[in-house]
Amino acid sequence: MCEHDQKGVTLWFTGLPCSGKSAVADRVAEILKDRGYRVERLDGDIVRQSLTRDLGFSREDRNENIRRVTFVAKLLTRNGVFVLTSFISPYRDIRAHAREEIGSFLEVYTKCPLDACIQRDIKGMYKKAMEGKIKEFTGVSDPYEEPLNPEVLLETDKETLEESTANVLVKLKELGYLE
Repeated sequence: MCEHDQKGVTLWFTGLPCSGKSAVADRVAEILKDRGYRVERLDGDIVRQSLTRDLGFSREDRNENIRRVTFVAKLLTRNGVFVLTSFISPYRDIRAHAREEIGSFLEVYTKCPLDACIQRDIKGMYKKAMEGKIKEFTGVSDPYEEPLNPEVLLETDKETLEESTANVLVKLKELGYLE
């Protein structure tokens, strides 16, 4: 049972692969759950195993992936849940669509230089993309359009996980989502 009379909001974590989206979203979700809030996590890797496993990585498929996630996030948000998504969502237009559809929406940009993302890549995806083994890889052979005015800017190469987490929580409090 939720201890809080909470208003739903979607925190849309976006950034390059390995920029820290999932790590920060997971930590924020853990803290919010510990404080008694209703929280759901929608993570790109997990969603692609179930809800969108029929999609590839073309621009059209990426946009359809985000449209489906937006629908789920909208339902949860309007029912008083904190929804923390972590999707590369590389195109500004589809992120703008998600914002418009969901309404109560905070864009959280995990800004991290490409070289730092490459160093963090334990799966070796960047290396494979640079060798041409992975097509349409964001940051290598497919563009990432940086957010122009995110509500939260995290510089994950300069901040610790706890600092980034604290920045998100401070913004939620400032905007009246947290008591």
